[in-house]
Amino acid sequence: MGGVRRYPAELVLLTGVVLLLALGGLAWLCSAVVTASVLWAGAAAAALVPAVVWVVADLRAGRWGADLLAVLALGGTVAVGEYLAGAIIAAMVATGRMLEAGAARRAGRDLSALLERAPSRARVRSGAEVEVVPVAEVAVGDVVVVLPGEIVPVDGVVLDGGQFDESAVTGEAVPISRTAGEPVRSGVVNAGGAADLRATATAEASTYAGMVRLAEQAAVDTAPVARLADRIAVWFLPASLLIAAVAWVLTGDPERAVAVLVTATPCPLLLAVPVAVTGGLSRASRSGVVVKGGAALETLGRVRSLAMDKTGTVTAGRPEVVDIVCAPGVRPDEALAEAAAVERYSPHVLAGAVLRAARRAGVTPPAAESVTERAGHGASGIVEGRPVWVGKLEDATVLPPWAAGAARRGRLDLATVIWVVTDDEPYAALLVRDRVRPDAARTIRRLRAAGLWHIVLLTGDRVDNATEVAALLGLDEVKAEAAPADKITVVRAEREHGTTAMVGDGVNDAPALAAADIGIALGSRGSTAAAKEADAVIVDDRIDRLADAVEIARRARRLAVQSAGLGTLLSVAAMALAAFGLLVPVAGALVQEAIDVAVILNALRAVRGPMTWRPPARPTVLLRRFADEHETLLPTRAAVRRAADALAEGAGPAADEAVREAHRLLTDRLLPHEFAEETQLYPALAGVLGGPESTMTMSRAHTEIERLVRRLGRHLAEAPAGIQPDQVDDLRATLYGLDAVLTLHFTQEEEAYFTLAPRVRD
Repeated sequence: MGGVRRYPAELVLLTGVVLLLALGGLAWLCSAVVTASVLWAGAAAAALVPAVVWVVADLRAGRWGADLLAVLALGGTVAVGEYLAGAIIAAMVATGRMLEAGAARRAGRDLSALLERAPSRARVRSGAEVEVVPVAEVAVGDVVVVLPGEIVPVDGVVLDGGQFDESAVTGEAVPISRTAGEPVRSGVVNAGGAADLRATATAEASTYAGMVRLAEQAAVDTAPVARLADRIAVWFLPASLLIAAVAWVLTGDPERAVAVLVTATPCPLLLAVPVAVTGGLSRASRSGVVVKGGAALETLGRVRSLAMDKTGTVTAGRPEVVDIVCAPGVRPDEALAEAAAVERYSPHVLAGAVLRAARRAGVTPPAAESVTERAGHGASGIVEGRPVWVGKLEDATVLPPWAAGAARRGRLDLATVIWVVTDDEPYAALLVRDRVRPDAARTIRRLRAAGLWHIVLLTGDRVDNATEVAALLGLDEVKAEAAPADKITVVRAEREHGTTAMVGDGVNDAPALAAADIGIALGSRGSTAAAKEADAVIVDDRIDRLADAVEIARRARRLAVQSAGLGTLLSVAAMALAAFGLLVPVAGALVQEAIDVAVILNALRAVRGPMTWRPPARPTVLLRRFADEHETLLPTRAAVRRAADALAEGAGPAADEAVREAHRLLTDRLLPHEFAEETQLYPALAGVLGGPESTMTMSRAHTEIERLVRRLGRHLAEAPAGIQPDQVDDLRATLYGLDAVLTLHFTQEEEAYFTLAPRVRD
């Protein structure tokens, strides 16, 4: 048998009060005045009893506010026999309570995700045998075996080296190689082959358990947010009581005091504020942000300082191949195809970057045989009859000039270099980097415009990477190589200067999310632990939703304050009329109803807009199309840089071939893309962005790109038999200039236009 369905207490109260009020009205129409009075008195009493309970609970907790006035008004109407006025007030109080319960119910601090992720068992090696034991039984000095893809259960040192995905603890996107004797923290994932670790701490004393305790402590230390209605009622309540007392003393008529209290019933606070907050919650949800309750929305509307994680928050959270540097005579598409052939069988995160690059370039990897992987170093295989190694080089490897230049570029660009090697000779270098999200810069600008004055990048990543990202986005401060405890320290320091939000997506961010006044998690690819600890969750993979949420919260809070303030002023005016005997209690209740309608209509503006702007259907389709084309044009852009680099050795067959290949790709692929943007995308955007001037700077960039390509073509036309030595300097200047213009233009389009429409990424 099914259980009895239970309804929320607030709904039961509202239903009962409205029913008694309606039945009393029906009895009064039938001339059953006594019955009507009894029913109305019952409605008032039904609301009075729980209201007294709420007030007593608040007073015991050291709080007092809007509910106390409701109790006085309800008690006053019953005491002087104004039962209809009491029933009307009861209906308003019950409605406000139900709305507030629905809007302000805050999600508890749930640590279940952190706890569920923690391994419950571990593999302990004893001689040649491996025994599975409860993780609590692992002792310091035990040898623990961690299989590929498993979470390290305890802190330890690696015995034979290994590869570990530490993003859950440090935020570092690229897996880290640990050599024999290096420490490995619990909570990280084994990204290589099976690894042996010697435990240096028990599970209870390890890093991951400490993160759980940090999150618990941070949640306890985070003070609850007072209701906006109570903050206004702090001064409104004494003022109302003073006016009522003066009216009673001067006239000797207790009914006037009751009339004052009736008109002073804080329904604009009890109704308008929850309506505005509920409207803000609804709008935020429609914009892709789930805010866990009215208190969280109020807090978000007051944020002045923001701490942001880097990896997966302002960066894409996964490495991508950003350039390919090849030995003389080697084609980039051939090198990429052979690297992808070997990496196709690897679970390594960098292998995924290689495969995505091959897919974007339209390269089909050949078959690879005898593929083996050396954890933390790379993979090898036989591709079309020759051995191919993809990964790191041995420390003693002597690099040829082109490879030394590639290694230097990797250091300068803060990129990881994946080498492609055959017969112990490197012939290509793939530069891999975690790219900044194209919508991150726009988001920061919008947050600044919304009133955030201090934005901190708070990450466990390296200092150089973090500093570069912060500089690109114009952030105020950087805290790099930050452990979870460091993040909590920074967040708490920020809270001393104003309401602070924390944004992150990793398990390592969960304690800081709990420590902030409001934590915001990216939920689509972020960890469940971060989403559970957060007060708001961005449900898709767009960081610009953060700016949407802040703008919506600010507007909802502004409308809530405006509605409460307007209603309070009108109530003060009505109290003055009641004090002079111009309003009896029933009339005062009706006037209060009119005030409620006015302020609620104003608060409802939070529900109906304006919504965050998104482009119409046709521009959206075009934006997605050209954004995808940007991905496929990456090899063309890389060919321009390679051609310029090839000229470093002077004129020659290899340089001539590289320049002609770059010109061919520019003519066949890039210029048609630019022409289509100019004739299709930009006119469509001009119609929604306010006219052709909105795209004029981008059109000017197209003109410059076309000019440089024509100049390149004229150079080649003057040297049909091969580039001449006197052309080299000007050709290099043309190619490097074209590379710079393309890089800037593509970045501007991606930030200014393509971020307007959601994209589906592979």
